[in-house]
Amino acid sequence: MQDIYDTYHPPGFSSMNTYLFVSRAPAYITFLRNAFYAEEITRTLRPDGTTIANAILKIGDTHFMIAEASAGFSDMRTCFYLYTQMVDSMYKNALQHGAEAVFPPSDQDYGDRQGGIKDPWGNYWWISKRLSETDYE
Repeated sequence: MQDIYDTYHPPGFSSMNTYLFVSRAPAYITFLRNAFYAEEITRTLRPDGTTIANAILKIGDTHFMIAEASAGFSDMRTCFYLYTQMVDSMYKNALQHGAEAVFPPSDQDYGDRQGGIKDPWGNYWWISKRLSETDYE
């Protein structure tokens, strides 16, 4: 079955990717840049010249897309699982930029060090570091 997904996708993208519709997309992009060191790759505006039709961002080695929510595409919430070497400092940085604490970083019994936050748009982020180079079992 894997062959059905063996097609070209741009560097940084995989077979399945995140695409968020959010209210106040420019402010959300600013939050992501400040809290998680996201890099904005591209930004395309709608014909009005002010509304984001599509922005491509990158966190770590992962690209994802954001667009301004509208009547046809409502604001959405999700949860992200972010791997980083800097769990504690990334957690604190997100809080300093407006995120809300869900749970503080601690070592989990499934082998991750992890802390949880809720961003100002209502998305949850599990900020994690794998403590060993083993698979989840």
